[in-house]
Amino acid sequence: MKILSYTDIKAIHFDNDEAKGVAGRVLVGKKDGANNFCMRIFEIASGGHTPKHSHAWEHEMFIHAGNGEIYCNYRWTPVQPGHVAFIPANEKHQIKNSGNDLLKVICLVPAIAPEI
Repeated sequence: MKILSYTDIKAIHFDNDEAKGVAGRVLVGKKDGANNFCMRIFEIASGGHTPKHSHAWEHEMFIHAGNGEIYCNYRWTPVQPGHVAFIPANEKHQIKNSGNDLLKVICLVPAIAPEI
């Protein structure tokens, strides 16, 4: 079993041409013995965004805090705390923070995906 504050996990920061103002943490992954899924949290600063990308696996997202938009199916959809998003495999997608507060997104991916 693993129980700790997520802020005790070291964040990996992304701030380049493709991703801006993003901090990611692997909450539960392979090193914890999770053989089927990886749980991550991404914190996206105001005006920040993940890269626009696609991959061969689905993933699920829970918006924990902040306001943003998710690009999928060639359109942007607003999201807020409590919203859940399902991104099918091979769909081009991106998340951006359109608010003033930190956007916190919990993301689940299958074990075949890179953890971060």
